[in-house]
Amino acid sequence: MFGPFLAVDRLQTVPLGMPKPMIDTPRKTMRRNDIRNIAIIAHVDHGKTTLVDALLRQSGEFRASQLTETCILDSNDLERERGITILAKNIAIPYLGVKINLIDTPGHADFGGEVERVLRMADGALVLVDAAEGPLPQTRFVLSKALECGLKPIVVINKIDRSDARPQEVLNETFELFMELGADEHLADFPYMYASGREGYATTDPAVRTESVHPLLDMVLKHIPGPEIDATSALQILVTNLDWSDYVGRIAIGRIQSGEIRRGQQVALMKADHDENAKVTNLQVFDKLGRRDVDVVEAGDVVAVIGLENIEIGDTISDPVERRVMPRLTVDEPTLEMIFSINNSPFGGREGKYVTSRHVRDRLYKELERNVALRVRQVEGSDAHAVSGRGLLHLSVLIETMRREGYELSIGKPRVITHDNNGVIEEPFETLVVEVPPDKLGAVMELTGARRAQLVHMSNRGQYTHVTFSIPARGLLGLRTRLLNATQGTAIMHHVFEGYQPLEGEIGGRPNGVLVSMTSGKAVAFGLDGLQDRAELFIAPGEEVYEGMIVGENSRIGDMPVNPTKEKKLTNMRASGSDRNIILKPPRLMSLETALEYIEEDELVEITPSKIRLRKILLTENDRKRASRKKAALA
Repeated sequence: MFGPFLAVDRLQTVPLGMPKPMIDTPRKTMRRNDIRNIAIIAHVDHGKTTLVDALLRQSGEFRASQLTETCILDSNDLERERGITILAKNIAIPYLGVKINLIDTPGHADFGGEVERVLRMADGALVLVDAAEGPLPQTRFVLSKALECGLKPIVVINKIDRSDARPQEVLNETFELFMELGADEHLADFPYMYASGREGYATTDPAVRTESVHPLLDMVLKHIPGPEIDATSALQILVTNLDWSDYVGRIAIGRIQSGEIRRGQQVALMKADHDENAKVTNLQVFDKLGRRDVDVVEAGDVVAVIGLENIEIGDTISDPVERRVMPRLTVDEPTLEMIFSINNSPFGGREGKYVTSRHVRDRLYKELERNVALRVRQVEGSDAHAVSGRGLLHLSVLIETMRREGYELSIGKPRVITHDNNGVIEEPFETLVVEVPPDKLGAVMELTGARRAQLVHMSNRGQYTHVTFSIPARGLLGLRTRLLNATQGTAIMHHVFEGYQPLEGEIGGRPNGVLVSMTSGKAVAFGLDGLQDRAELFIAPGEEVYEGMIVGENSRIGDMPVNPTKEKKLTNMRASGSDRNIILKPPRLMSLETALEYIEEDELVEITPSKIRLRKILLTENDRKRASRKKAALA
């Protein structure tokens, strides 16, 4: 019925949250040998998606015309533009009669929530490590989560074709990481493989190049166990992902823990606070790059269930008679918060399709259905919402997605989320790793020191110095841009959440003030020419501005009201040589993340489908002066 099995006896724990007490009895479990469920985890840009490309191309299941692009699984527009994986994705690769369900996961720390929930579907993990960079902060994070879930790891030292590759040293560093994370002797004696995803080969000896990645697939079949299933129990599926179709609505994705599920079957949805009955209208299993319809799916496989309208991530799909609940998904708490509100600037509503507070609220709560690491709450006394996430990139991807969907927003300055631990205020700290040439190290130490970073470790790797810091999360805001400027673009930095520690002292904000437009209209070259000698401009001639809009950065401390619409006065008198050609420096163009890091407490980022503008919360100069006097009086 299920294919080849290995029988195992174990005592199953009593499921949490059962609607009625049940006497648990020892159950016989089996392992399916015709399926492997594995996840690929790694630090960002260590080659996960490129290695998957090689596995797909060499599987023999696709025509050459089907796989013409690189990073095939990065199908989202944002993923292709940024060159990173944002959403976890499932595919299935048949190999030697075994179906390998492969889960590609994000590598950036801000999307750790995606990694945490999909690991529940896997039995093993391919842990990719760059052969030159070695284990980095996110490697530690994803490996710790894999070990917590009890996954069997296979270490893949990737990119061994790099000129600066040091595969043996990296393998030793990875072993040390296993020991630091408390892996037992069985896990620490992990199988390993050397590979080049770009060149498309895997080998047990980095000095010997093979012809394909098949040795890696052979190692997966040998060392990754098949799914352990409960052959005698009723249906149980933990929903770990949701998809959406315009035709059938929500699609619940999860691994069948026990029993089997059939098309048209009645099931029970075991939710956080209640349970309800529902009917399965269709079933799909993952097949190559897509999914195909099936009539029945058995325990151990990953299934997509259609027809459950109210399903959410973390719910259990159970047998309607024997209603058994699986422990709900838990992910790490968010560390950063931003205020989302409607765009109430003078240009509000010009471009967007969704501009009201109701539109914004509905879209944010819809995002909660799939984004398990996100939190949303309404700010008391206003129609704004506080949105919390894992980091700046996590929230900026949400903002960019909403912007492309036609929303207009105003976003406040990012703030870290503090905790009260028995009267001690604690803030999130992160591990910051910087690689920089030795002659630029002084600038790195100066910038990080001003942001209350503590040096943890320093070592030399080839032509770079590798420095590790422990730094408050709020000290990271705006650091990347200043670090790149101070090192002429040579610094490489990564960071990952470390834990909560007692609140540090004040961290200095932006050193310079800004230029704030005091009028509305179109910027004129003559008016900008008078400003560029004492400021760096954010706008070009011809751009529309309004009162309270930020048009540049002052060269001194403090904000300065300016008139970028000022025109040259014409007279009837002309003299030879009195007119001169105006040459303006190109304006500084900010990305969304840069703009969010740049603003201060009294400023907002205005988001529209085509523009990113900076503005003051209080648009008129008189209002700002009045608020400043009031703040000074209260102090």
